[in-house]
Amino acid sequence: MEGQDSVQRAEIDRIIDPLKTNMPDAGDLSFEAIQQLGNPVPLLVQNDGKEYLQLWLEPFGQDYWLKPGEAVYVTSYGTWNGHPFETIHETDCLTVWATSWFATVSDCDGNEFPPGRGERA
Repeated sequence: MEGQDSVQRAEIDRIIDPLKTNMPDAGDLSFEAIQQLGNPVPLLVQNDGKEYLQLWLEPFGQDYWLKPGEAVYVTSYGTWNGHPFETIHETDCLTVWATSWFATVSDCDGNEFPPGRGERA
């Protein structure tokens, strides 16, 4: 049991350590404040399908909707353990987990891309 507890604790620490490291410098969690964390690593997400693609950004729980042919950058900031992103693909949905806990979504010109369906879908 003790070995299993230490493995679980190590996994929890792997996830929580970047939050503890980045949170004091994150400011108000706005688009601009997150960018101030530095160390940007962008991930291009492009919808090459014929239908809208839902993009979930975790751990924020924000959803974004990309039109066919539309592309955005999900950019991780701050520090992380191992790799800046984890992704999960499902039909018509891509989930991107920023392992730093801090990320932005922007259009290809660097402008903030708004979450939610809005008038997009």
